[in-house]
Amino acid sequence: MKQLLVLLLLGFTLQAQSKLDSITYVSKTVGTKRKALVYTPPGYNKKQTYPVLYLLHGIGGDEKEWLRGAKPQEVLDQLILEKKAEPMIVVMPNGRAMKDDRAIGNVFDKEKVEAFSTFEGDLLNDLIPHIEKQYSVKKGKEYRAIAGLSMGGGQSLNFGLGHPEYFSWVGAFSAAPNTKMPEELFKGEPDFKLIWISCGDADGLLNISQRTHDYLFEKGIPHVYYVEPGGHDFKVWKNGLIQFGQRIFKEVDQKFLVGLTELGIPASTNVAGQKFPQILPDQRVRFQIKAPDAKKVQIDLGKMYDLVKDADGNWSGTTEPLSGGLHYYSLVIDGVKVVDPHSKAFYGMGRYASGIEIPKRDQAFYKERNVPNGDIRIKKYLTGGVYKEMYVYTPPGYDASSDKFPVMYLLHGGGENHTSWFHQGKTNIIMDNLLADGKAVPMVIVMMDGNVRGGYFSEGYLERFESELVKDVIPFVEKNFKVSEQRALAGLSMGGIQTLFAGIRNPQLFSSLGVFSSGWFANNPSLSDPHYAIVKEKAAELNDRFKVFYISMGGEEDIAHENCRIMLERYKELGLKYSYSEYPGGHTWPVWRHDLYQFAQQIFK
Repeated sequence: MKQLLVLLLLGFTLQAQSKLDSITYVSKTVGTKRKALVYTPPGYNKKQTYPVLYLLHGIGGDEKEWLRGAKPQEVLDQLILEKKAEPMIVVMPNGRAMKDDRAIGNVFDKEKVEAFSTFEGDLLNDLIPHIEKQYSVKKGKEYRAIAGLSMGGGQSLNFGLGHPEYFSWVGAFSAAPNTKMPEELFKGEPDFKLIWISCGDADGLLNISQRTHDYLFEKGIPHVYYVEPGGHDFKVWKNGLIQFGQRIFKEVDQKFLVGLTELGIPASTNVAGQKFPQILPDQRVRFQIKAPDAKKVQIDLGKMYDLVKDADGNWSGTTEPLSGGLHYYSLVIDGVKVVDPHSKAFYGMGRYASGIEIPKRDQAFYKERNVPNGDIRIKKYLTGGVYKEMYVYTPPGYDASSDKFPVMYLLHGGGENHTSWFHQGKTNIIMDNLLADGKAVPMVIVMMDGNVRGGYFSEGYLERFESELVKDVIPFVEKNFKVSEQRALAGLSMGGIQTLFAGIRNPQLFSSLGVFSSGWFANNPSLSDPHYAIVKEKAAELNDRFKVFYISMGGEEDIAHENCRIMLERYKELGLKYSYSEYPGGHTWPVWRHDLYQFAQQIFK
């Protein structure tokens, strides 16, 4: 009886084991017979049907690379027996589709590299039909996945995303430079159950995964971007298989998957070579600073975040998800606010403060592209007996042209200066892109320092600004730059008030006004009454002079929204014509970048 029980148990164990076969199939694409490894799961039964994962190797490997580096049969056995993964068939082919497909000699030889592209036809037309004929396979794209490491990761993205009719599940572990540019990867509307992109944080090819993630994020295409400690090695790739393998062929909670990784990508605003701050895929930010002697370290992002100290004196912590765009922040060490040495500093809070740029979906208009570039020129001008500085954008082709260009005077907000529209506002990138797309007229943009003596909210302060603009800045620009008498004036917040004050009082100087996140003083009759008296007196002239009078807000959450609403009601009563726009985001730089983008397209036409 005991012997029978042992035999029964042994028979059950043997039946439950997975199997790894080496198979041969006819490849019409290559014109030869080719080999692949096929894993069948524990308890494989031909009376049942199974989904299939096609698992691809790297540039220096073959169908046995996964077997040598990660023992996928053991990984999958464990996941399946623990019910973490669905029972599946896994096919490991040779992705180098050529008659001599051995990984010998120079694996970077042109012919061998091209063979990885040829594998697309071999996979779709030869291998998949063979597997579905010889094995008990569930038919249909929802039961077919493709994943790979390095070169195979690039193939997986190229073939998987390029053929949504074949695959619903696509995984790329440390994708290599063979990966097509993101805009080439999709055909029609994306329809995938899961797109998984993972990479080691020290991998030299991380930028390939990053650019694909950036595109998917910008387009709002659901996916997982998983960054983990490690380089370009099997530690990372094995974990990629573990993470991807247990999430395919079942319902996927995309919201849960977004927060899986605790590592992110260094922010674009980091000082060169600095690993932190890191932006996680769900837009949380992880900070780390070494301060072994500090008693308390915090991050001030408007909300305070306490960091935690480790044994090496590193203080670390992660924020909640942040909205897209530029955020000013301070490092607070034992109660003292300082600039984070890991990040670039921006003059934006009446002082230099750290800044971090959070990706935003609607950011294509201020994303650097391979287009002709204008220049930013720094000039000193004399006003009131002192020298001040201005930044001036000149469009591509300015130096070679004999033409005179229209000019926009672009004003910053309170607590900022002439550097802000360049560093925080990305004026040059926005204009380069607009000009490359033929959406704007080539123009010079003058970013002056609008800070003058006195408080922001006094008529004397505004008059001193007006005098500097009209008597010093405009004559200086017209003497030193090739500009015409076509002028526009625009500004954000405090700069919007300056625009209204100087623009309304000097309609003979400007053909367009742009007022971003600003409104005239609602509760100060000493300032509001004279302004509306001028508007009433000059309404007809203003309407005739201003080809564009553009007023915008960052939605109801913009701190200037109520002032603006009151101002617009008065303008309507007085017969002053304007256009109004809202772009959600509040009183922030993403809104003002968008305002510049919109305003620049309308003027000088």
